[in-house]
Amino acid sequence: MGLSGRFRKKTKPRLPDGVRIYAIGDVHGRADLLQSLLTVIDADLRCSAPGRAIQVFLGDYVDRGPNSRAVIDILIERSRSHETVCLKGNHEVFLLEVLNDPARLEEWRHYGGLLTLLSYGVTPTMNPTAEEQIELIEGLKRAIPPEHLAFLQQLPSSFACGDYFFVHAGVKPGVPLDRQRDEDMLWIRDEFLNSEERFGKYIVHGHTPVSAPDIRPNRINIDTGAYATGNLTLLTIQGDSLMAI
Repeated sequence: MGLSGRFRKKTKPRLPDGVRIYAIGDVHGRADLLQSLLTVIDADLRCSAPGRAIQVFLGDYVDRGPNSRAVIDILIERSRSHETVCLKGNHEVFLLEVLNDPARLEEWRHYGGLLTLLSYGVTPTMNPTAEEQIELIEGLKRAIPPEHLAFLQQLPSSFACGDYFFVHAGVKPGVPLDRQRDEDMLWIRDEFLNSEERFGKYIVHGHTPVSAPDIRPNRINIDTGAYATGNLTLLTIQGDSLMAI
C-alpha cells in the first residue's frame, strides 16, 4: 500500500482512490457486537463493491467483556476471507506477559483478565496463592489454541494508508510516525489527547473510552467502551469522507 505525503493544515486527509476502510474500535470480549458490525460491513460490501476494502481492528480484543476467545476466533476466521489488519492493543500485550509471568495475574485481574480466563474455560479462585497462580496460567497455556497464540504474537502496532494512520492508543507528539515506540502507541493518553499537533497523518485510534466518536482536526477516537456501554463503533472511510456508526 503506497503512502501519500503530509497533508496540509486546510486539506482533508484522503485515502487512495478506490480504497475503502472499515475501522472498528476496542471490542473487549464483545463477540456479539463484533459479529453485528461485520454483518453491517458485509451488507455494505454487497451493495457498493469498492475496488479495495480493508477492515482495520484497533486492538484490545480481550479482557473486560465476556467472550474474548470468541472474538479472536471471529477475527482469525475473518482474515481468511477478507483483507484485514488486526492491530495490537495493550491488553493483548498484557495477556502475553501474563503467560510468561504468572505473578502478574493479580495485576491482570484489574484489567479485566479474569473474564478472559473464563472464556478459555479456566476458572480462578477468589484469592489464588502463588502456586495457584502458576497452575491457572499453565491451564490457560493449555487452553489457548496455537492459532490464537500465533495471532496474538504477530499483531502489528500500526497501519498507514493514504493520509491516515491507525494505532491503538495514539502517538507521541513531536516524534515522526516512523519512529514511534510501541509503548506510546499502546498506552499513551493525555500527552496525545491534549495535543493539537498535526502528526503528518490523521490518527484513527481507540484506547480511551468516550461516549461517542470524538472527531478532532488531527485525530478521531472510536473507542466507545463497548464492554460497558454495548456500543461498538464502526468508522467507514473513503476518499476524504468519514462516517461513524
